Amino acid sequence: MFKRIQALLQGGADGAAADQERGADELHLAAAALLVESASMDGHFDAAERAVIAGLLRDRFTLSAAEAEELIEAGAEAVGKAGELYGFTRVIKDRFGPEDKVRMIEMLWEVAYADGQLHDYEAGLVRKVAGLLYVPDRDSGAARKRVLARLAATAAQD
Repeated sequence: MFKRIQALLQGGADGAAADQERGADELHLAAAALLVESASMDGHFDAAERAVIAGLLRDRFTLSAAEAEELIEAGAEAVGKAGELYGFTRVIKDRFGPEDKVRMIEMLWEVAYADGQLHDYEAGLVRKVAGLLYVPDRDSGAARKRVLARLAATAAQD
């Protein structure tokens, strides 16, 4: 998987099978890049945020732990090379249905709250991405409330 993502970052291979793989890899990379950017918005990308991103990527895309880690690294590299989020959000907007877009926003909220506090820049990024994905404010707010409810339930169990 890592070699395919590296090829995607560098221009990729040709052919129908390669196009199909590239499409899935491009979607995975776009999601990872947005999640990494969300975690980095407050100036810190710590182990808790990295663990949350890895779990989200494993669950969403049925990846192994090693594949998720490779995808996080590739996402960080892509964010470093990109000057804007539009390319990543365009991929997600074009390939995800409405429910998947809302789930992506929910994933971003999970990362934003991963370190136990919501920074204004993180919240602003989630709102910006929601707008670029055409996710209504009501749906983004409901996704945020679901994340907060899960976090509260987890805290109550501990």
